[in-house]
Amino acid sequence: MNKPMRRVAVFCGLLILALLLRVNWVQFVQAEELQTDPNNKRVDIARYANPRGDIIVEDEPITGSEETDGALFKYRRTYTDGPMWAPVTGFASQAFGTSLLEGVYDSILTGDDDRLFFSRTIDMLTGKDRTGGNVVTTLNADAQRAAWEAMGDKTGAVAAIDPRTGAILALVSKPSYDPGSFAGLSSEDGEAWEALQKEQNPDEPMLNRALRETYPPGSTFKVVTAAAALEDGSLVDDVDEETDYPEPYLLPQTDGQELDNQIKGKCEEASIREALMWSCNTVFAGISDDLRNEKMIEAAERFGFNEELFVPVRALASAYPEADRPQNAMAGIGQASVQATPLQMAMVAAAVANNGSLMEPYMVEQLVAPNLNVVEQHDATEFRRAMSPETAQALQDAMESVVEDGTGGNARIDGVRVGGKTGTAQHGEDNSGLPYAWFISYAIVDDESPVAVAVVVEDGSDERDQISGGGLAAPIARAVMEAVLEDAK
Repeated sequence: MNKPMRRVAVFCGLLILALLLRVNWVQFVQAEELQTDPNNKRVDIARYANPRGDIIVEDEPITGSEETDGALFKYRRTYTDGPMWAPVTGFASQAFGTSLLEGVYDSILTGDDDRLFFSRTIDMLTGKDRTGGNVVTTLNADAQRAAWEAMGDKTGAVAAIDPRTGAILALVSKPSYDPGSFAGLSSEDGEAWEALQKEQNPDEPMLNRALRETYPPGSTFKVVTAAAALEDGSLVDDVDEETDYPEPYLLPQTDGQELDNQIKGKCEEASIREALMWSCNTVFAGISDDLRNEKMIEAAERFGFNEELFVPVRALASAYPEADRPQNAMAGIGQASVQATPLQMAMVAAAVANNGSLMEPYMVEQLVAPNLNVVEQHDATEFRRAMSPETAQALQDAMESVVEDGTGGNARIDGVRVGGKTGTAQHGEDNSGLPYAWFISYAIVDDESPVAVAVVVEDGSDERDQISGGGLAAPIARAVMEAVLEDAK
């Protein structure tokens, strides 16, 4: 071979090598980037080329797929009772992507997950149309509907869990939205999406208030403060032991700033039982100050505060932060800088009901292939030991007094042990906004608790003196507990 030909051959060889390197770079290094590039429509086209798998509640799908007349996308997502289930399902939209369970398990629902390889291969060999797998949830349909209906047109949220396992039974957020209204690509879908955005709708119907909104928990947090005191043992070691906190209580390191109680005359040197029954700010602020900030943070973190949760949908971290003495005293009554999601406060009630063992919250029981083979199974796991069994049982006794003889009477259920704690939380600068109404509770039957609930109502009344956790939130919690108990019969 003459010299010019050798040069041409070498040059062609280098071109082929460069092409091979580029192909491998694109296929292996850039594959994820290209696949997720918003300009790559092939991924979206493939996602909606076949029926999407379903999200299942108690053996019934709450999602579906329907054929479209579109040129690009063959199938469109549908929802049954979309607004009620939106805080669980999220959305799957041809134009706007996915969220919540639809997003977390997109690869299972589309059938692209590696764990479905065998199922895909069988479908290809048999000529069967490809379908996605299913996501089987822990949700209780009756509990969800009870929470949805009991909330009415109020703004707020409900979270209910099974204390024994951590299984999430209900997640309601209001106002809500219909994820099916913008599941397609039409101009109507786009208009529906725009109408739901915060700029157009200040009520924020797409905000998942059960998982992704934090509120001052108000007096419901006093359960955590009570647990901290009983576990520490230096201040009180029994729920009926008298304390030495006066009424009113002078906040530490202030120029005589007084903290008083909504119900007067019952909180002077009150025991923890009495202080929970009558929601004594003076007692729990005093306890929080005496324990100091570090011990209060440790107690709150045993219940899950200061940690982001994945259930598997991400839930915001509730916060009990570092604080000076006055702020820490106020945080002990659920004010100042302490913040909590409804899910977190349901976890507080669940830990008490489950004798101090806080189970990891979750809302997906199984992932199932199209051929019904289980590809993933959730096992109940202890998340934290929130308190000793002795402390938990003492708090059960005290919280049940709240319902039987105190401010939580609207949660009472005949023949059932119900423990609860009311809360009315200030919000807004200088308490300028209307208070939030809270209630946390659990029900115990045959020495086991199948349900713990947290309810927050943002706008229960236009009149400040008409807002209370016992009046607004407790009846909602009772409706959810009754639904779960009826199903358990």
